[in-house]
Amino acid sequence: MKSQANFLGALVLVVLVALASSIFTVDQRQFAIVFQLGEVKRVMDEPGLYFKVPMVQNVRFFDKRILTLDNGEPERFITSEKKNVLVDSYVKWRIVDPKLYYVSVGGDESRAKTRLNQTVNAGLREEFGKRTVHDVVSGERDRIMEDMRVKADTDARTIGVQIVDVRLKRVELPNEVSEAVYRRMEAERKRVANELRSEGAAEAEKIRADADRQREVIVANAYRDAQKIKGEGDAIATATYAQAFGQNPEFYAFYRSLEAYRSSFKGRNDLLVVEPGSDFFKYMKGTGRGNDKGK
Repeated sequence: MKSQANFLGALVLVVLVALASSIFTVDQRQFAIVFQLGEVKRVMDEPGLYFKVPMVQNVRFFDKRILTLDNGEPERFITSEKKNVLVDSYVKWRIVDPKLYYVSVGGDESRAKTRLNQTVNAGLREEFGKRTVHDVVSGERDRIMEDMRVKADTDARTIGVQIVDVRLKRVELPNEVSEAVYRRMEAERKRVANELRSEGAAEAEKIRADADRQREVIVANAYRDAQKIKGEGDAIATATYAQAFGQNPEFYAFYRSLEAYRSSFKGRNDLLVVEPGSDFFKYMKGTGRGNDKGK
């Protein structure tokens, strides 16, 4: 009885071990491939609980998430102007066909990265060779990344990989080229600045000439209007004086004499040399009318 119980216990243990080794789970972040004697039997791309034949089949897991390929060191490329540029880039990729990925690179991520790095570098070298420094630095940078993504993705599909994105983090000139480029840029900016200054000076002269012309026109018009108003005022004043003189000539003569006296003897030091019998003093001798009768 004891030996039978031991046998049953051992049998149960074996069954449990066999059952445990035949069950495996697939995470939502993983692919799973079931191999039987080195041959791919099944591919699981959905998370869940799965079974395999113990001792005969084995399972390998592959990352389903988006991975990053970043060399860290910039690569040197040549533009259409035969100028060297340093390019720092990275690639976002993921496995989309785990069976093809395993057959192509043996499921080795380092081999896959080497293949992708060669593809991307070759494509970038071709794209940069068709463009100028200005294009690769700013002008067509987005277009280069999109074209490179499409080309790299076409090649990556042959190993079961999708290229999600290709990004140029930094595009710089080597130190020996940067100084020459900066000097040329500085000269170009100075030339543009001088042109703008010349255009500004010409425009300023034009504005000043137009302002002077307008000022002359305004002053001339104002002088014309002033003379016109002054002439009208003088005419009115003359008419008024004539009318007043016509109404009482004697009073007008008296008034004019008083004005002459006031102007002649305005200050204490004023000196006037005339004959005593001059008509200038007739209103000081008496009434002008009486003196005229005496004469």
